[in-house]
Amino acid sequence: MEINIHQGNCPSLKHAQVNIVIDVIRAFTVAHYAFIHGAKEIWLARTQNEAFLLKENYPDHLLAGEVNGLPIEGFDLDNSPKTIVESNIDGKTLIQKTTNGVTAALNALDAEIVLVTGFTNAKATAEYAREICGPRQSLLINVVASHPSGDDDLACAQYISALINNEPCSASLTAERIRNSAAAEKFFDDAQPEFDKEDIGLCVKELDGTFVMQIKSKGQTPIIERVDM
Repeated sequence: MEINIHQGNCPSLKHAQVNIVIDVIRAFTVAHYAFIHGAKEIWLARTQNEAFLLKENYPDHLLAGEVNGLPIEGFDLDNSPKTIVESNIDGKTLIQKTTNGVTAALNALDAEIVLVTGFTNAKATAEYAREICGPRQSLLINVVASHPSGDDDLACAQYISALINNEPCSASLTAERIRNSAAAEKFFDDAQPEFDKEDIGLCVKELDGTFVMQIKSKGQTPIIERVDM
């Protein structure tokens, strides 16, 4: 099979059997922990206004996200894995809007299957993609590192590609690249207390995966759903 790695939140993609969209720091790490802690599903909003309109129609849903890494005024939750782990979201639907991950996912819907992931669920996502593609050689998989320039998502994309191809790769080295990436620097900067270094610890923790996160559409709103393996 052919695996193409793209970088950025607005990639030019050929139609593929599988698109995998990555946001390690932090959108799809947040999504992974949200499902682990009982979230029902995650609706994707392209803009803040769209997110607030969805909230007006579905007031029990929780707004979660960021703009330029910072919390959005009026949102219920920020874009922090630590916040998600500490919040009661069991049975809740989230409405997520983020700068890179959500944007990239919404620009990568032209595939038979669209998966999203951070590093925490990378291995399960790769295994699932390999399983559903099987031995067919003509298939195309696009792997999208949503951060336009950072090494965090690119490291994860290369790790996933190697896993799918059964090539040698290292989870620990991938985690180290993420931890040392430019996107992670502000989380260790005491002058920027709005970024919590504990988030990075959660982002680089590879968890035992029993499910993947797949985007499906209900009406006009793309929705991330948990798909058990």
